[in-house]
Amino acid sequence: MSSAEGEVEEAGHRRMPESIVNISAEEYAQLNKKLVRKIDLVILPTIGILYILNYIDRQNLAAAKLQGIMEDLNMTTQQFATSVSILFVGYLPFQIPSNLLITKFSRPGMYICVAVVIWGAISAATAAVKTYGQLLAVRSILGVVEAVFFPGAIYYLSAWYTKTELGKRIAALYIAQQFGNAFGGLLAAAILQLDGSHGIAGWRWLFIVEGVVTIGVGTICALIMPEFPHNSRFLSQTQRDLAVWRIESEAGAAEGREQESVLKGFAKALTDPKLLLLIFCNMMSQGQGSIANFFPTIVASLGYSRTISLLLTAPPYILAGIVYYFLMFWSDKKNMVYLPIMVCIAISCGMYIIPMATVNVGARYFSMMILPFASVGPQLLLYKAINLHLARPVSKRAAASALVNAIGGTSNIWASYLYYAPPHFFAAFGALMGCAMLFAVAITVYRWLVLRDNKRLDSGEPELVAKAMKGGITEEMVQLNWRYEMF
Repeated sequence: MSSAEGEVEEAGHRRMPESIVNISAEEYAQLNKKLVRKIDLVILPTIGILYILNYIDRQNLAAAKLQGIMEDLNMTTQQFATSVSILFVGYLPFQIPSNLLITKFSRPGMYICVAVVIWGAISAATAAVKTYGQLLAVRSILGVVEAVFFPGAIYYLSAWYTKTELGKRIAALYIAQQFGNAFGGLLAAAILQLDGSHGIAGWRWLFIVEGVVTIGVGTICALIMPEFPHNSRFLSQTQRDLAVWRIESEAGAAEGREQESVLKGFAKALTDPKLLLLIFCNMMSQGQGSIANFFPTIVASLGYSRTISLLLTAPPYILAGIVYYFLMFWSDKKNMVYLPIMVCIAISCGMYIIPMATVNVGARYFSMMILPFASVGPQLLLYKAINLHLARPVSKRAAASALVNAIGGTSNIWASYLYYAPPHFFAAFGALMGCAMLFAVAITVYRWLVLRDNKRLDSGEPELVAKAMKGGITEEMVQLNWRYEMF
């Protein structure tokens, strides 16, 4: 009997497709390797480019401030701050209905790309605003449309990759974000040189150029972005069969095959205590991650000129991108997230203490080199856990992913008021240390809950198995001997 046939027996009632059932273990491994490489070459560059555009379009208002948008629209400092933050009024809550809606489409890639084109048009339209009120209206709508992308992208990736592959792909999104951090400012500086051309202010050119580029790239990506594995057009039939089987055999069901209402999936997500813990963990993690929004301000407290301070922000971002990849590579290889999360928390707490305790430039900059990856790294691991632990039904997983990101993102609102009183920033670093400690407690409780459910499943006793199933484990998952992993 071939290795592939053995997997059929392990999967119980779900039979391996005929196209791959009789191949040898070596052929299966080779076919799987070629499939993953093909998926990577098509999906990762597409998602990465779209994420860079998402991040740039969300941040370009800050660059516009340098070219006189406040003066042209007669805005006060407080009004400008409101115009920045109002994007999150739509961005955070609309992630939930968007991720529930994406499960109803047989072509989620097209759904995401249509949103990209729309937000590009809205961003370009920002160039036409004449008043503060118009700017608020445009920014509010922009937040609603951009809510589609990030949770939708995480959900989309988890439909293609297994639990041992997903981590590095999520890390790729965060690496793309660092790319946007490093080069977004340079791009804006170049565009702003058009100030006055054809009688148009530089900040208006910024929105026009970046908006039009986003529309063009979104349209191209819509033509090449694959859909679900079972209906993808860039794979052969054998590759489609294998792509579907990889997910089915691991999680108990495949994307696009389940029939459950969106409202039922949302209700299941809300009643799962493990999800509530993950939401709280992400809220604390994003509270820590708010340091990225004010990193130039923190680096400027070292006392260097504005130019040198901006240059000094680059190495931490580069280091963070490198560490993100190796962090997720290690997590995938060891199938573990709890330990690396706790290590990151411990490191970040130590780094928070340094700027509060000393004004030594070397020591402070050392902490600034470490903090971006130590404070943001756990978010990557959390997104991996939410998509693998709360896996089925698909509507529940989509709702869970959006809930974690939307509610967790509210930390960016209150955390923005903490970064004052340089050089020590006692309020900011003290609060972030508190977030880290609460995060550690919550993720440890979560670990206890999932290990308890694993013991219930291992017992084989119907009563205990039924209790585990109340937490979202399906009958298919029980038959496939599914277990919570990585903790």
